[in-house]
Amino acid sequence: MGKVAPRTLSGFMELLPKEQMKMEKMMEALRKSYSTYGFTPLDTPVIESSEVLLAKGGGETEKQIYRFQKGDSDIALRFDLTVPLAKYVAANYGKLSFPFRRYQIGKVYRGERAQRGRFREFYQADIDIIGDGKLDIINEAEIPAIIYNTFKTLGISKFKIRVNNRKLLNGFYAMNGMSEKSADIMRTVDKLDKIGADKVKNLLIDEVKMLPCKADNVLDFMAIKGTNAEVIERLSLYKGMDETFDQGLSELIEVTKYLSAFGVPEENFAIDLTIARGLDYYTGTVYETEMTEHPEIGSVCSGGRYDNLAEYYTDKKLPGVGISIGLTRLFYVLQEQGLLSDDMITSPCDALVLPMTEDMGYAISAATGLRAAGIRTQIYGEQKKFKGKMNYADKIGVPYVIFVGEDEINENMLSVKDMESGEQIKLTAEDAVKLIKENIERKNSGAVIKE
Repeated sequence: MGKVAPRTLSGFMELLPKEQMKMEKMMEALRKSYSTYGFTPLDTPVIESSEVLLAKGGGETEKQIYRFQKGDSDIALRFDLTVPLAKYVAANYGKLSFPFRRYQIGKVYRGERAQRGRFREFYQADIDIIGDGKLDIINEAEIPAIIYNTFKTLGISKFKIRVNNRKLLNGFYAMNGMSEKSADIMRTVDKLDKIGADKVKNLLIDEVKMLPCKADNVLDFMAIKGTNAEVIERLSLYKGMDETFDQGLSELIEVTKYLSAFGVPEENFAIDLTIARGLDYYTGTVYETEMTEHPEIGSVCSGGRYDNLAEYYTDKKLPGVGISIGLTRLFYVLQEQGLLSDDMITSPCDALVLPMTEDMGYAISAATGLRAAGIRTQIYGEQKKFKGKMNYADKIGVPYVIFVGEDEINENMLSVKDMESGEQIKLTAEDAVKLIKENIERKNSGAVIKE
């Protein structure tokens, strides 16, 4: 049999070591941010029973799911992290404390057409807060703070968290006699940013079969802009016309009320009535976040409030609120546009020990000591010439090289070379540890993403 050409399936991402380190740094920043807000990590199986994953059934989900038989088992790859969370909470209800706050960063699979920036296998980074019977609105108010802190941790400062409330939309359509067409209207209005108001109006008239005056009413409502206070003031003019609308307005006011207390500047937060997020899943506050200087990337973090997470698995009512970051797509676009920081350490180690003598005992002891001090250390044991060893150090991008020759052994010292500056000095093992740790901590304090 001839050799098989090595290849990666279309829609699946494989990264070289340097890029993989950058992806790991992004995940590390997300874990740190989510943990700051008291979320516990969760990992659910990549493969589930098809019956469990498709409990809701139908639609695009069933078309895109990777489903297969193994013996008598009908199984499938998870297509998001929300359905497995619903199963998990329902199965472990009696063992969990509510509100249950979890984060999960994991791969999901969708059998859709692979294209630029869209993958069949990709990482999602989710957080959800699940209540038992009830979930206070304060949780919906905290979500923008978590988004804000997460983006700042990643190094993004120019972004906007756009917020709306589905009850506002449902109430507005009800007071205008449009409830039956609300799903079609929301789906059409979602195209405003892409095709503009005129084309959306034509679609509302031609495809949704709305009267021109009704289409104008919808577009006028969606065009309400201004500061958060100005938008709320204009929305208050509709008060008293529909009970659902009033409830949505009350919740929106509550969410915006706590912004400053949660540390979210108004410049990073805006009420946007065009945000709907899906057709029937979300029931209250909804969120979308975009990088304001790179709108072409689209929403990089979205989510919202839902009334009953696990209705297909239990009679318990489990309301929740959550957000999701499409991490693989975000990484791909940031990398493509050169927005990933070049300053972060992407080497597999912080220090590379190069033995310059046949007896490697001293070099091994030096590497062992560095590791014990918390420095990621690699020892180069290949019998190559000096140039070959330095070529290796350059290729892996290691910050520090430590030479161990006869002089260093006799003096009980280490020669430490800063590969960025080219400076080389002899130090005791203790001083070498101090120098390397201080500089590595400084280099690692930078952001993953550059503006």
